[in-house]
Amino acid sequence: MSRELINVIEQISREKGIDSATIIDAVKSALQIAARKSFGASDNIQVEIDPKSGGIQVILIKKIIEQVVNPKEEISLEEAKKIDSEAELGDEIGTLIEVGDFGRIAAQTAKQVIFQKVREAEWDTVYKDFIHRQGEVVHGVILGQENRNYIVDLGKTEALLPAKEQIPRETFRRGDRIRAFLCEVKPSSKGPQLILSRSHPEFVGKLFAIEVPEIYEKIVEIKNVVREPGDRTKISVSSKDPSVDPVGACVGMKGSRVQAVVRELRGEKIDIIPWSEDPRIFIAEALSPAVVERVGIDEEEKSALVVVSEQQLSLAIGKKGQNVRLAAKLTNWKIDIISEVEYEKKRAKEKELEIEESMAREIRAESEVTETEEGNK
Repeated sequence: MSRELINVIEQISREKGIDSATIIDAVKSALQIAARKSFGASDNIQVEIDPKSGGIQVILIKKIIEQVVNPKEEISLEEAKKIDSEAELGDEIGTLIEVGDFGRIAAQTAKQVIFQKVREAEWDTVYKDFIHRQGEVVHGVILGQENRNYIVDLGKTEALLPAKEQIPRETFRRGDRIRAFLCEVKPSSKGPQLILSRSHPEFVGKLFAIEVPEIYEKIVEIKNVVREPGDRTKISVSSKDPSVDPVGACVGMKGSRVQAVVRELRGEKIDIIPWSEDPRIFIAEALSPAVVERVGIDEEEKSALVVVSEQQLSLAIGKKGQNVRLAAKLTNWKIDIISEVEYEKKRAKEKELEIEESMAREIRAESEVTETEEGNK
């Protein structure tokens, strides 16, 4: 029986990846609860388990007194001396309880507590394993779908890919292998909850870090990533080494690196933007693939007026304003776009206003001179 217990503990330890000492503590706790339930004792029961042999000792601690009132917690000096000849009044002494005396209810209680403790230990192990991987890309297998949320097997545990964290129009079948961004690991009464995302902007950044050694080695830095999942992503990059082109590093030979990321994102368009300290240059680059003619900025308002040719206007704005919207998020500048024709009209109107104001000033000045001369006469 004792050796069998140790074999079971070792088996659970291997299968669940839980330290055997943790399981032994769970068994101790279970037997203490079972003993208290069986014998009605309070806190005066101790359980010892030999981790090598599996031998179990359940000890009932009793206080030595002259007149016994509560036999479950007290023992007479005469009885105590039968156990230990050196026993004295006021001391505490332990008496062994046969494990088999617990009965069916006590054994069932022990089984339930062991199961719960092992499950809690397993949850704790999973939480410790994954809390440090929060913010990383993980691999998993689709187990199924519940209310549009995918259940993903990560090996040691399951995770949830909620509908709101999925790429629009993307579907999976049971058994499909996927990669996702582990965006949240939180404890709960039912075990740790792992939330995955494939729509998070950082997912794109992490994919580039996997494909581009220069990012992993921190030669190339990702400054910002903005995204409308399933449609378009803009990512700004810079290089700490002047000899390394950050955009070229991310694109790769014949576009191999960026295409690997695009395939993972099911064809999502990706614009790789060279970051610049000069807001004019950065804003112009951020509106890629459109070609910008000129950029005017208001630093106090942090707003920019961008001029493009008539042919580039729709491309700069993008479908339903997507391109300019993403560029504004990437640069953190408010961006207004006008065509060159509109710009020239605006400039012409401004010049007309300037001429009119200048003429008005001259007329006022002449009028003041005339009034002064008449006054002198």
